[in-house]
Amino acid sequence: MNVPRWLLRHRIKVEPYLGDSAYGPQYGPPVEDVPALVAETIRTVRDREGREVTSTAQIIAEPGLNCPAESRITLPDGRTTRAISVAQHTAPGLPVPQSTEVSAE
Repeated sequence: MNVPRWLLRHRIKVEPYLGDSAYGPQYGPPVEDVPALVAETIRTVRDREGREVTSTAQIIAEPGLNCPAESRITLPDGRTTRAISVAQHTAPGLPVPQSTEVSAE
């Protein structure tokens, strides 16, 4: 069971991080109007290297969202941010929804 679409009231834009080049970070083609639930709260999270950093937005989206750490995200208010960490929540056999959780700068 996936997170119900009616809960995903916001729309975001995701530009998946592809890696670094001689000219800086490279991003894939933007994916517009991604359904999501955005909470702009301040939390301490760990980045992919284990350092404690501050997250100012948490995003819940459908499972399988292509948004690796360092991806560029445009929030509903137009603010552009960067994905700090991404977690795929699954619970096979349990009556809880599957989702993707993104902590953003």
